[in-house]
Amino acid sequence: MIRRHTSAVLAALLALPVSTAIAKAPDTVPGATVPQTAAPTTCAAIPLAAPDAAAVRTASAPTAWGGPRAANAATLSDRVVSYSIDATLDPDKHTITGKQTLTWRNRSAQPVCSIYVHLYLNAFEGPGSTFMTEKRASASGFRSNVATRDGEYGYIRLDRVAQGGAAAKWTYVQPDNGPKTDRSVVRIDLPQPVAPGASTTLNIDFFDQLPRVVARTGYYGSFHLIGQWFPKIGVLELPGERGATAPRWNAHEFHLHSEFYADYGSYDVRLTVPKGYTVGATGQETGAPVERDGKVTHRYVQHDVHDFAWTADRRYAKPLVRTWNGPLGPVEVRVLYTPEYTSNAEPVAQATIDSLAYFSRTLGPYPYKTATAVVPPYGAAEAGGMEYPTFFTADSTDQVAPGSLGRFMLDFVTVHEFGHGYFYGILGSNEFEEPMLDEGMNEYWDQRMMTSRNQMLNVGTSWLQAFGIGYQLRPFDMERISAMLTDPADPLGGNSWSRMSSASYGTVYSRTATAMRQIEMLVGKPALERAMKLYYERWKFRHPSIADLRDALAEGTGRADIVNTAFNAYVFATGKTDDRIASMSSREVLPLPGYHQQDGKQVMLDSKAVDKQIADARAAWKKSHPNAKPGSGPFPFHTVIMVRRDAVKPPQVLRVNFADGSHRDLPVTAQESWQRFVLDTPVKAVSAQLDPDNRIRMDANKLNDGYSIEANPRASRRWFGDFTALLQAFFTLLVTV
Repeated sequence: MIRRHTSAVLAALLALPVSTAIAKAPDTVPGATVPQTAAPTTCAAIPLAAPDAAAVRTASAPTAWGGPRAANAATLSDRVVSYSIDATLDPDKHTITGKQTLTWRNRSAQPVCSIYVHLYLNAFEGPGSTFMTEKRASASGFRSNVATRDGEYGYIRLDRVAQGGAAAKWTYVQPDNGPKTDRSVVRIDLPQPVAPGASTTLNIDFFDQLPRVVARTGYYGSFHLIGQWFPKIGVLELPGERGATAPRWNAHEFHLHSEFYADYGSYDVRLTVPKGYTVGATGQETGAPVERDGKVTHRYVQHDVHDFAWTADRRYAKPLVRTWNGPLGPVEVRVLYTPEYTSNAEPVAQATIDSLAYFSRTLGPYPYKTATAVVPPYGAAEAGGMEYPTFFTADSTDQVAPGSLGRFMLDFVTVHEFGHGYFYGILGSNEFEEPMLDEGMNEYWDQRMMTSRNQMLNVGTSWLQAFGIGYQLRPFDMERISAMLTDPADPLGGNSWSRMSSASYGTVYSRTATAMRQIEMLVGKPALERAMKLYYERWKFRHPSIADLRDALAEGTGRADIVNTAFNAYVFATGKTDDRIASMSSREVLPLPGYHQQDGKQVMLDSKAVDKQIADARAAWKKSHPNAKPGSGPFPFHTVIMVRRDAVKPPQVLRVNFADGSHRDLPVTAQESWQRFVLDTPVKAVSAQLDPDNRIRMDANKLNDGYSIEANPRASRRWFGDFTALLQAFFTLLVTV
């Protein structure tokens, strides 16, 4: 999902925010501690993941999730679950009537008597949900902050759950100790236990009342974006998977900032809509649509994914269809849009095709046959910037001219949401507990792609740019602005809901991208790319943890020291980096009055004699060096530079610049709070610059990285870096209030 505050930051750059206190939940919550129907005595209760679950520090077992997927495996994923769904949309009442056959395989070594199922739409049923409770506590609300008015709420209702014809009982639970009125997770007690290694099938009838489009789902007029809409089983994690030491159910409440986590499987979905509605969905449409009684049924099938979403609108124009010939065969690229955004369709299609090529080349071949992008209609911006497997929503804009802010955001949101298809989709990250693995890592890879496209953000109003007034902001400099580097509140590896503020959650995107960029700059681009390919190949379709990412990066780069230091400082803690030049001097070393040894005797030179000696030496130098530049002479220069270091101290470089245009690079490696540099040189030092190649991206304040003794055109304090640092300080103030 794209951050809505990204757009706000960019808008503020042109025109020249957000905090919420969310109470932290208790440490543990076994399944038996929440109100629920007593489980059958034939099974041992399987606990739920703790409500404070977050960054995993222990690597998963090599055999986790069945081990790495072999190239010749019959299926891309270890298909744990399958969904067969019949759904009928009433676009006037904005309701869905659904029948679902859910087949689930018990991977554990013990019988299972109860399962946990997400009912995500209940986040929008009223003020008692965890989502709405946290939204009220947030100073900034959520994304575009669309208000839900009377008649615009939504919910999902279970009408029947049966196993083998026998009715099952269910109870709403709150795994994260949210309000007792939250109904986003339900425990279903099964009439018959599921034996180890066996599968069971549940027949579920359900009913959806869609909300007015909010938080990635809902309707606006005839437009319907339908996500988080069906009963979806949680994940049973086994020992050695994402830090688990015993079987546990991973099924968290739907929080304000949390997204999703589910098992891989197969979806076979029949979608019935009124005639005249255009449909788009996860996967491939199979067979010709079937028309009956004024309604049309479309069938979509997709294997080896962990979610399914769709859209329907009678206003959609004829879809724009392109084909990308990838390494695994052709991919159909479809763009759905309404007439007012016809101009957006081609840029979205091209950005999708470019993304297919970039991600396939830098991570691994795109494994599916379709990629569908939706441009939300006017008034439904809240539906924009959201990802599902093979299906995502883009942005929309009236500004499609290359170089405009609108075009930059249209392209970036398309790249970002497609990129989720890898980090959220193919890698299957747990976005509840470790959002960094999806939102953060995806943001990093997206900005690498934008950089490779040489697509900069042109900052400044159009009329100023017409006069040549403005500047370009590089993608990774844009990330630094909102990365909260001067006062990080939460570790990057924290979960999605235990955050100081919404802005602090937002740093999961920007601060992760910045930290990863720093690792890349320190280990080198080839090493980082090698490590990311290793991570993808090892963990695709397997749900890696942060520890698994860390270990793949350490192994792939061959620089465990740099990787582990960064993860310990920024991912598992709130480390701050702020190296700065505290002082600098460069003075001539002149003769001084006093006794001097001369021919074995002590000879007294008084001030008058010393002054004459200096004057004679200068005259002789000037005569023999008539074109000498200032800063050079007959006497050497003694330079002293004091560097101060705070908290996290990555190795970096101090560049000392001299009056003759030369420079010397010195290693900054001290782990103390300071490091002094003393140089004796024939030429005066005029300035110094920490991190001259801009590798230390996590440095909180670039304004204090440079020091100039006197005005000099070669002074290394970079005006653009200074300007960016000023913007960063400004936005840091905004996101912490």
